[in-house]
Amino acid sequence: MNDPEYVLSPARQLTDAEKELVWLKPLSHKVSEEERRICKEIKRNWNRGEMKITNILLEGDAGSGKTQLAKALSANFGLPYTKVTCFADMDKSDIMGAILPVISSERLKKLDADDQEALKALYESDGFHSATEVLMDVLGVTQEIAALKMKHILKLAAENTEGEAVEYRFYPSEIVRAYQKGYLLEIQEPNVIRDAAVLMALNSALELDGSINLPTEIIRRHPDFIAVITTNRSYAGSRPLNEALRDRVQHTEKMDLPTKEVMIERAMAKTSYENEQVLDTFADAIIVLDKTARANAIKGVAGMRSYFYWVDAVAGGASGIESLYHKVIYKITTDSEEIKILEEALKQQGLLERMDEVEIGLKKNKFLTPSKSEHGGK
Repeated sequence: MNDPEYVLSPARQLTDAEKELVWLKPLSHKVSEEERRICKEIKRNWNRGEMKITNILLEGDAGSGKTQLAKALSANFGLPYTKVTCFADMDKSDIMGAILPVISSERLKKLDADDQEALKALYESDGFHSATEVLMDVLGVTQEIAALKMKHILKLAAENTEGEAVEYRFYPSEIVRAYQKGYLLEIQEPNVIRDAAVLMALNSALELDGSINLPTEIIRRHPDFIAVITTNRSYAGSRPLNEALRDRVQHTEKMDLPTKEVMIERAMAKTSYENEQVLDTFADAIIVLDKTARANAIKGVAGMRSYFYWVDAVAGGASGIESLYHKVIYKITTDSEEIKILEEALKQQGLLERMDEVEIGLKKNKFLTPSKSEHGGK
């Protein structure tokens, strides 16, 4: 159940479609200190004019719960959640949206089937979804592929409307839609964007009292619009977050692995597995592997996702040591030398020995557990 304590605009009436975008917390969700802190700060400053907090930065390792936290904020604030995943070759149309000419039905029939399908979906869209989201849905592709498809369609449409009096329609980006309608928008990995002009366009969208100049109109920032920027902590060779973008953030959280106690509590809630010896040993292993990977500039990360899937595999009857590689180590790296470094770290901390003991205990419990046939099938 979502907490009404932090709802920012209780008088606001969402449409049925918007209500479906407000994230509903699953029973397995555990409220973190970061979640409490952000909610209190935003609620406290919501009606304080220039002190209002609307741009949040969550920076940390992969699997540290950044997107989960962004969704939890949607639930707490009562705002529709949406996201945009940034990629290196984004251009301004990915930030703002695009104007698309409407091709006549005769010319439309001459196009490839998938281009026809994409254009028809755009022409029939109700304006509630962004162009990229429409293409992702109809073509079953990623956001980046949908953006590339949109560029292809724009070129195709221009070529097929030459010499004709045509109608033009503007299709907003996901960013513009959230900005105008007052949603909580998660902007994932903006530090990968190469084009400085694109970053400038994104920066302007994050101004507190800003506006966006579209080809068809000037739109103002909705008072409920919240941007949550999520980015992985910098590794060697990766691009740091743009300084101007960072400057527009009013609250930042450094996202690390939670404490071992919280890890165990969340794993129990997620997987319904309650063997404390297994949970404790696996949590220690994840913590050691995470520290070792970072200390040795190994780019992969041992995070909460790895922990959940490792525990879940053992709950399903898999070997703890065997699934360690498939759920955790190979996710960090498949380089033989780097694997040796990780294995040595586990060995030095006595964790390989502890995992052997866990494995023996699991097998013993399996053999000692009475089967249904020994109880008459009851």
